[in-house]
Amino acid sequence: MADSLGIGTSDEKDSENDDHKRVKCSWGAPAISRRTNVSGSAAKMTETLGFYEKPAVKDEQHEPSDLDDSDEPSLLRFMCAELTRGYFLEHNEAKYTERRERVYTCMRIPRELERLMIFGVCLCLDAFLYVFTLLPLRTLLAFLRVLTIPCCGLGGSRFLQPAQVCDLLKGLIMVLCYSMMHYVDYAMMYHLIRGQSVIKLYIIYNMLEVADRLFSSFGQDILDALYWTATEPKSRKRAHIGVIPHFLMAVFYVFLHAILIMVQASTLNVAFNSHNKSLLTIMMSNNFVEIKGSVFKKFEKNNLFQMSNSDIKERFTNYVLLLIVCLRNMEQFSWNSDHLWVLLPDVFMVILSEIAVDVVKHAFITKFNDITADVYSEYKASLAFELVSSRQQNAYTDYSDSVARRMGFIPLPLAVLLIRVVMSSVKIQGALSYVCLLLFYLGLITLKVLNSIVILGKSCRYVKEANMEGKLFERPTPQTSKQTPKKANPAKSPPPSAEPEVQRPSTSITKQPTPRAKPFPVAPPPVTEVTSDPPPDSPPKPEESSSETPQSPELKHRTTNKDLLEIDRFTICGNRIG
Repeated sequence: MADSLGIGTSDEKDSENDDHKRVKCSWGAPAISRRTNVSGSAAKMTETLGFYEKPAVKDEQHEPSDLDDSDEPSLLRFMCAELTRGYFLEHNEAKYTERRERVYTCMRIPRELERLMIFGVCLCLDAFLYVFTLLPLRTLLAFLRVLTIPCCGLGGSRFLQPAQVCDLLKGLIMVLCYSMMHYVDYAMMYHLIRGQSVIKLYIIYNMLEVADRLFSSFGQDILDALYWTATEPKSRKRAHIGVIPHFLMAVFYVFLHAILIMVQASTLNVAFNSHNKSLLTIMMSNNFVEIKGSVFKKFEKNNLFQMSNSDIKERFTNYVLLLIVCLRNMEQFSWNSDHLWVLLPDVFMVILSEIAVDVVKHAFITKFNDITADVYSEYKASLAFELVSSRQQNAYTDYSDSVARRMGFIPLPLAVLLIRVVMSSVKIQGALSYVCLLLFYLGLITLKVLNSIVILGKSCRYVKEANMEGKLFERPTPQTSKQTPKKANPAKSPPPSAEPEVQRPSTSITKQPTPRAKPFPVAPPPVTEVTSDPPPDSPPKPEESSSETPQSPELKHRTTNKDLLEIDRFTICGNRIG
């Protein structure tokens, strides 16, 4: 009986112990799992700021309350984590590399932009000097050609080449506008502007800048319409109002644009002669307002190219305006050289502010639009390609006109104003004055030739670097450019052996371009199927096939490897100088 009681008591104790263990395990399991997780995470701890976290391996004999106390967040643990927390930039290498390249791009922008600006200013200078040097000579030759027509007779279909007609029109526009500018009093305009308040002058100057851009954008269209109307083939049906209305429109435009630039120069002259220089400061601050209007806009490469051309034109126009201001001030002070040193600090301040605004503007535009600095090399190559193309025999426009179309710089109004200011500022009296004038004209011609040679050499190098040589020697075929090339008809075109594939470089200077026999060639019949074999009804001629087959790869090789410096004889010297 006692044994049974003892066994029963022991069984009860065993069951109680089992229950107690189950309860203990039930609340101890999460603690054990937490201890395991803590030890695992501590073992995987990385290096932070040179310190290693000690593996927090707890003894299994510790109580769960001790583990809970160590895991509780505290201010000390937070401060230790903040002081020892580290990170690795190499985990996001692409992002930081891109940021570094942006910094390098901003550092390269001033150099690349100024190279483009210097090249563009040289192009504008070449077109501007052309009006003073070569255009009078070309106009004189065309006028002599008109006078000798009754003696020599009409030897061909045209008694004047299209380029000569355009030269005559430009010369007449210059003479008429210069004679009309004599009726505009520069001194009265200066004193009228000087009597206005500073705020009015600031508003007037801004309005003049906007009007100058509008006149430049529309003026070249007026001149191009005049040139095409005067040289259009007569076989076509008349679709214009006549040459004389277009000529009057062109004269009226050049005269108004010259007056606009004169008012702009007078306003700048008033700013230079103001006592406290407040107006000059306000006008220079107007350049920085341009940053706000252009930096935070979306720009593509073509839009940036247009803005770069506009900046080139604006910078060259400012140089000419500063020259006019200096001439007017030197005249007022009887050409005293001491006054020139007073003007030079303000002149350099205006130029430096313009350069700083252009650099900051282009740097942030390229940064915000992810444009590399190499894009300015492409812009130089594009301008150089137009210059080199104008030296070819199949050129369709004069170079000064192509610069006007690309940059919006029209040299005729600015040249008329500069001639008006120089003739009113400098008095020519006596034979010695005419000799000095002749020497000055010869110096301008020398400067024009040297500048042309240098920019031609630079242009050839830029075109070569951009791999654009092949486009120069392609024949312009606008009517058949979209069709598949096929064998030429011998009845309409000369055989391949007689047709030169590559043009001779010497004809671009010494020979006039040959006009087309018809104003618009007849389009060839549509081609349904193009095969390499000749049609069955017409047997192939052995002479033509034998001459075409070995010559085509040779001509292609000669075209692609043709030296770009052989376009005309001046570019060889330009390459040596450049």
